[in-house]
Amino acid sequence: MEADYFIGVAQQALWILALGSAPILIPVLVVGVLLGMVQAATSINEQTLSFVPKLIVTAICLAIFGGSILVLLTDFTRDLYAQIPALVR
Repeated sequence: MEADYFIGVAQQALWILALGSAPILIPVLVVGVLLGMVQAATSINEQTLSFVPKLIVTAICLAIFGGSILVLLTDFTRDLYAQIPALVR
């Protein structure tokens, strides 16, 4: 029974990881693809041209979604700590 519990916790942790990283990774991916297409069309191969906009989008996404990601991780951690007494017998 305890093995099923830990598998469930691992699945929940992976889901929390996906929910926490998606609001940052998806916009950065879109910006990277768009900049890659612009660079391919114009034959400009400057590395900072792709790095700086992705860095700016990451900072904006962290400013917008950082609080909700932190709440998500805090709730998950609080639930894990609340379930410890039931596991220790």
